[in-house]
Amino acid sequence: MEYKTVNAQASAEFIEKRSRFIGYIKPVVTKEEAVDFINEIRSKHWDATHNVYAYVLRDGQTQRYSDDGEPQGTAGIPVLDVLLKENLTDCVVVATRYFGGILLGGGGLVRAYSHTAKIAVDAGGIAVMRLCAVMQAECDYNFYGKLNSFIPECGGIVDNAEFAENVKLDFRIPADFQQEFESKLTDISFGKVSAEKKGEIFCKI
Repeated sequence: MEYKTVNAQASAEFIEKRSRFIGYIKPVVTKEEAVDFINEIRSKHWDATHNVYAYVLRDGQTQRYSDDGEPQGTAGIPVLDVLLKENLTDCVVVATRYFGGILLGGGGLVRAYSHTAKIAVDAGGIAVMRLCAVMQAECDYNFYGKLNSFIPECGGIVDNAEFAENVKLDFRIPADFQQEFESKLTDISFGKVSAEKKGEIFCKI
């Protein structure tokens, strides 16, 4: 189980017939985070002609957009369409426009706002988020080196190592690989080491 989102907050801009378009993008998980970011960009560009936005959230399958004064259907929907075509969720885009004095027409606006969203997506990059099992395993010092290299070999990520009488490792493994991982761990440790599942989390792969 996985989904795609934007990797990092970013921005990009271009000029179209003297109008300046700036695309901002950010990963978010709640409506409040999305609205806060929209308001932040609006404050930054209070003097812009338009601050168009769109966001998509996994929470409640939410999709929202605003033309912010542009002709209906020429701004917010094209920005939203870029996110949907890229299969992105949990992200928000704000497309800021400073009008340059030349009208772009309906088709021109659609193309300009689509391009603004696309260059923002490209600047932020795409991250694949996969459902991972949060695991913990304890082993002796002799086996630690083997376990520490075995986890990444299986697509996992070691988050923490605690060194006491034994070594306790906290790590994540793709959820669909968990059973196979546990079986292999039993084999390579001759049944001496097992991993305990502590929960599940979506994380970048």
